[in-house]
Amino acid sequence: MELRDLIQSEIERYNKDFKIMEKDIVLKPQDVARYIDHTILKATTTPEDIKRICKEAKEYEFFSVCVNPVYVPLAKEELKGSDVKVATVIGFPLGANAIDVKAYETDIALNDGADEFDMVINVGMLKSKEYKYVYDEIKAVVEAAQGKTVKVIIETCYLTTEEKIAACVISKEAGAHFVKTSTGFGTGGATVEDVALMKFVVGNKLKVKASGGVRSFEDAEKMIKAGAERIGASSGVKIVSGEKSESDY
Repeated sequence: MELRDLIQSEIERYNKDFKIMEKDIVLKPQDVARYIDHTILKATTTPEDIKRICKEAKEYEFFSVCVNPVYVPLAKEELKGSDVKVATVIGFPLGANAIDVKAYETDIALNDGADEFDMVINVGMLKSKEYKYVYDEIKAVVEAAQGKTVKVIIETCYLTTEEKIAACVISKEAGAHFVKTSTGFGTGGATVEDVALMKFVVGNKLKVKASGGVRSFEDAEKMIKAGAERIGASSGVKIVSGEKSESDY
């Protein structure tokens, strides 16, 4: 089937069958640690900040740290000997880079030691229904990542329901491993409804990452129960400590 037909079919399935389901699981704050990509992506981030979050990630046993590409080598060195992975961002935060640039950025980060790649789609192309373009850019990053985990940031705050569904279908067809709600730099972050929608569309073929505005254990728990299998947050320490952060990411 063509991408447009697959998307239309999924929209019809959503309209007929979707409802928010909540996983019947019991979590404690410390249980959330292995869901967390401990994130620091601000423009003012320093090498000392990277060293700090790597130390925290090791102490609290987070799944990964997520850093801008320039800091991948430093994070890799700081995390040597631990189980914490290094994630980085591609085409961040606007997603408006050329496809070749996104692929090249992925290749450099891979060679620098990145384990996972959170790429931002070209939101304008998606909204213009240039589905083949969005497919091609995701596919290019997946191929450049050489089997490593690729998470596709669809920036839900800018999308209609139909566009969210389209982004998830395209990500699935292009071979990504996750769909992710947000950069944390847009007009809104993760919501329970968006996480549930994304999980409904991708099923068991892809995983869902909730990011943006997850500031407390209660926030994280809601996202996980809605279907999130990873949480992107700069507030990881507060989340697993049962506190609440005022951070936007």
